Amino acid sequence: MTGACSPAYARLRHQAAVEDVDYRAARGLDRALFQKLAQGSWIDAHENLILCGPTGVGKSWLASALGHKACRDNRSVLYQRIPKLFADLALARGDGRYPRILRALGGVQLLILDDWGLEPLDAAARHDLLEILEERYGRRSTIITSQIPLDKWHELIGDPTYADAILDRLVHNAHRINLTGHSLRRARANKASKD
Repeated sequence: MTGACSPAYARLRHQAAVEDVDYRAARGLDRALFQKLAQGSWIDAHENLILCGPTGVGKSWLASALGHKACRDNRSVLYQRIPKLFADLALARGDGRYPRILRALGGVQLLILDDWGLEPLDAAARHDLLEILEERYGRRSTIITSQIPLDKWHELIGDPTYADAILDRLVHNAHRINLTGHSLRRARANKASKD
């Protein structure tokens, strides 16, 4: 599952492009870092990216923009919302699709896991996440978006042994973008209602 992808195949959440990033929005986005990430050498180096920040500051949009650029650069990309992914994997265990889905998740050059940490992980989700990250570590790149600050992820995972293993495979070779500010969605909605 290497090679080019289409944004439709990648299932990107937003029609986003790195050329359309608004660096004027007060959210703490480092322009130089993001433009460097858009070039994609971190994907070639099999590094990760963690995008953290409050609701509505554009984490999913920025992740989708990087995914779209990776597609344009002939890299394989797949976007998954974490709550839906774990639900799909639970069903796949019962109908025999589990190994195929894990292979697909492990094979793409860039995997985008959106909305990490909306709920604590159960034992099956912890196991699934470790298997996915183990398969990808040192071979593929992963973007994680989360409203939860990185220093809270250990307790979110729940089991200390799993937490150490998961974070070891995810964090140590990761670029980090910590966004701040108020919801851009809310600001746009307020602006639209005034127009």
